[in-house]
Amino acid sequence: MAGKPGLVCLMGPTASGKTDLAIELAEAHNCELVSVDSALVYRGLDIGSAKPEYPHHLVDIRDPAEPYSVADFCEDARAAILDILARRRIPLLVGGTMLYFKALLEGIADMPAADPEVRQHLESEARAKGWPHLHRMLEEVDPELAASIHPNHSQRIGRALEVYLSSGVTMSEWRRRQAARGGGLLTDAYQVCQLAICPAERSELHARIARRADLMIEAGLVEEVRGLYQRGDLTLDLPAMRAVGYRQMWGHVRGEYDLARARELLIQATRQLAKRQLTWLRGWPDLHWIYTDSAGRPVDTPQQRPIDQALKYLKSATIDIP
Repeated sequence: MAGKPGLVCLMGPTASGKTDLAIELAEAHNCELVSVDSALVYRGLDIGSAKPEYPHHLVDIRDPAEPYSVADFCEDARAAILDILARRRIPLLVGGTMLYFKALLEGIADMPAADPEVRQHLESEARAKGWPHLHRMLEEVDPELAASIHPNHSQRIGRALEVYLSSGVTMSEWRRRQAARGGGLLTDAYQVCQLAICPAERSELHARIARRADLMIEAGLVEEVRGLYQRGDLTLDLPAMRAVGYRQMWGHVRGEYDLARARELLIQATRQLAKRQLTWLRGWPDLHWIYTDSAGRPVDTPQQRPIDQALKYLKSATIDIP
């Protein structure tokens, strides 16, 4: 690995403390943060996305009316990484959008472009029969991918079926072809070190999710979503408005249910998101875990801080942290 530029990936489920750890590393050492979060790219999605005040690359780079794809992210992330390395600093990629991480690290296949007619057909089918019905359709043609997608994850189900209907080739097969061809950062001239942080107890993660939901509501999440709704050009068909927090509050500002129900749906959806993220991470190769207790300290070394364990691992991996 000698001579390879290093970069760090910091992952974890929502509300795990990864952003705080990343900021500590950036403040104390020679790192710049690159957001790996599909909601943070959108301007105006601040409270519900827990948008940090600390500088990150790839934050506030799109209007919510403009979709942002995985391919867009990979292109922008590579440019940010090269820019950071050119200034002799260390890129620290942090976030919880695991599909972004996977595509950047392993490469993405040259899948068919979006087909508006196929997409419209699938969305009409979903409105009539529900996304779980389309998830069952996906299970029939691509059971491998369907097993990793929640039955209500409309964006991923829709894209996977669109790819299959447009090309006759499943997304799992496209990904295998890409993996065989290479093209991600793990196959480039980089030394990639991967960390993950998470509370050791699921109950603690759930408690953090509930606390954060309440803090978001107190900070004005309802008013933020109402402002987006009143723009008039945004709908739940857009990726930005399907982000966790915004979809649930959208129904409230439209008068479909009260705030108590919106809060319940927000917490439920965030728990489901965390579960999906952990499912991704459990099978993630070459990942160094930092498990924390209710005080946010590493469970195996409670006298230390997460940053102490992170630095110890990075130095053992010969990532140069001055």
